[in-house]
Amino acid sequence: MLRSLWTLMRRDLSLIVTRRQDVLTVVAFFILVITLFPLALGPDPQKLRTLAPAGVWVAAALASLISLDRLFADDWRDGSLEQLLLAPEPLTVVALAKVAAHWLALGLPLVVLSPALGYALGLEGAELGVLAVSLLLGTPVLSLLGAVGAALTLGVRAGGALMALLILPLYVPVLVLGAGAVTEAMYSSAFYAHLSLLGALLAAALPLLPLAIAGALRIALD
Repeated sequence: MLRSLWTLMRRDLSLIVTRRQDVLTVVAFFILVITLFPLALGPDPQKLRTLAPAGVWVAAALASLISLDRLFADDWRDGSLEQLLLAPEPLTVVALAKVAAHWLALGLPLVVLSPALGYALGLEGAELGVLAVSLLLGTPVLSLLGAVGAALTLGVRAGGALMALLILPLYVPVLVLGAGAVTEAMYSSAFYAHLSLLGALLAAALPLLPLAIAGALRIALD
């Protein structure tokens, strides 16, 4: 199963790499949203620093969301998704591989960029490390939740808008825990509880959400 997972991941990663504009769009959107915060809030460093955790996390969530509408759509249009459904590998493995490839290509760059952008908003020291770790734990959960929405709205007209309406409320716990961890670190408080809860969400999402994605894909293909 691990070999099948890796083969499917490598296939999807190669397809994403050939569409470099998708990666550049997500990264540019992430940077643009964060750079708008100083323009909207003014030059007060303390205000920017206070709102930096929420700003970075909201930008990461929106950047992740805008790239999810094509997660299954291209394979659905060319018939590849039906072939994957008939393959000997479980559809849950296919779903997990596609989400993993999506996160590696489009989510991991946001984690890597987050310390630099957090520093630009006034975060420093351990706060930047907590920000990166919180995104490392939380963004895969966002990708898995978004993949459920992408599967549910596959083939639906205006599916991107409908997916956002379905999935954004489910993002709230991850955003609260992620931004809360950084905020706790800013005031030298115990941020480990927030990171532990994010880790627990990821541990629960990895085995459960691929099942939901597979079920939604079967419904869409029937």
